[in-house]
Amino acid sequence: MSRASEQAYDKIRAVLLSGAVRPGEQLTEDQLAQITGVSRTPVREAVRRLEGEMLLVRSESKRIFVADWSRDDIDEMFTLRQMLEGHAAERAAHRLSAEEIDRLETVNQELHEAVKQDPPDVVRFLDANRSFHEIITEAAHSPRLAQVLAQLVEQPIVLRTARSYSVEDLRQSARDHDELISAFRAGDPEWARAVMGSHLRRAFHTFADATEAEG
Repeated sequence: MSRASEQAYDKIRAVLLSGAVRPGEQLTEDQLAQITGVSRTPVREAVRRLEGEMLLVRSESKRIFVADWSRDDIDEMFTLRQMLEGHAAERAAHRLSAEEIDRLETVNQELHEAVKQDPPDVVRFLDANRSFHEIITEAAHSPRLAQVLAQLVEQPIVLRTARSYSVEDLRQSARDHDELISAFRAGDPEWARAVMGSHLRRAFHTFADATEAEG
């Protein structure tokens, strides 16, 4: 991609991930050109790339919309995450050093502190949560796994899930991380995989239920 196309891609993607536009909302090339500060040609290239990442969809009439996933789509995304991140946790349990587990403790303490705020600091929570999961994925030492997960984890659904969480949901997420750390300290891959699986399945139900309530 050209520099202008990369610029357009980065700016449009940031808008989509920020939650500034709603699922199902129509966008035009003119709007996107104004947002990005580039001409329509690089915007078209950026849009094609974002379609490939399932962040944008195009109708039969060629109109552009923010992706709006059905419950089945969401279920599949979380199921894939459950499989892949469960595998990452299993691999990481064999490979995490004591120093890396200490890093997980530090990051999760930051997440706990975010939840204690009144109201909870969701942005701080998300930053800590992202760092926590990235440490696990890196420790799995599987570039292919990391590449596939990056496309699933950075969907706008992640942000929308966190915004759907109650305070107790946020606390439970932090407790799940505590148990993952215990599994890693024990060097138990089966325990780590099981906790990661239940952690993500709970996130699915929280998000899906909130989405249906909005509808």
